[in-house]
Amino acid sequence: MKKKFKIEVDCANCAAKIEAAVKKIDGVNDASVSFMTQKMVIDADDAEFDKIMKKVVKTSKKIEPDFDIQL
Repeated sequence: MKKKFKIEVDCANCAAKIEAAVKKIDGVNDASVSFMTQKMVIDADDAEFDKIMKKVVKTSKKIEPDFDIQL
């Protein structure tokens, strides 16, 4: 399942780090984080999507404490 989310990230470098970290999470097939559009696209397993999104948020906040996502 592929879903798009509005996010708030402070810099392009942070967006790139978040994208790389999210792609490593088990169950994530693909991820895209755009600083310019302030959007995140996650392609992950349907059955585990909510659980995976919790990991995505936790991982993102470790990299950028000010990171915000509208789930």
